[in-house]
Amino acid sequence: MGFDDGEPVFADKGHDHAQCKARAISGAEAICLSLDLRLTDLRRQVLEIIWSSHKPIGAYDILESLSAQRGRVAPPTVYRALDFLVSHGIVHRIETLNAFVGCREPGPDHDGQFLICSDCGVAAELNDPQMMAAVVRSIRHAGFQPVRQTIEVSGLCPECLEQSRGE
Repeated sequence: MGFDDGEPVFADKGHDHAQCKARAISGAEAICLSLDLRLTDLRRQVLEIIWSSHKPIGAYDILESLSAQRGRVAPPTVYRALDFLVSHGIVHRIETLNAFVGCREPGPDHDGQFLICSDCGVAAELNDPQMMAAVVRSIRHAGFQPVRQTIEVSGLCPECLEQSRGE
């Protein structure tokens, strides 16, 4: 979901997460097919664990969940799957949380912009080209060479904000 695609940035109460997750898996399959890559069973399971909610999840939580499904799994196995998914734009790493979240618009050619609720933990991805253009202009003006750029904003999602106001 992008900034101007008409869908809410944060999932609303009527959100069909099963459909959301299925769309994410289909998107990952399409990317892998187009790049002649394999979405192995392990990579798919890691992706499904990440998409189990819209909350970022840490690598060791993924490892624990994966081990419950497959038996003992070594940490490097999970990290290799995560590296694959991140490098192909299928999931994003939330730097401030050292955690991973599924990409709403999977593909290798975009940077992340995230709103992270400090109360419930949900992360929402934006895709605002104007925001990124402003960041790129500022980076160029500073003469800086970025390696990776992710914008992360912490605050309250609409639901938690409403609860905090007692509405």
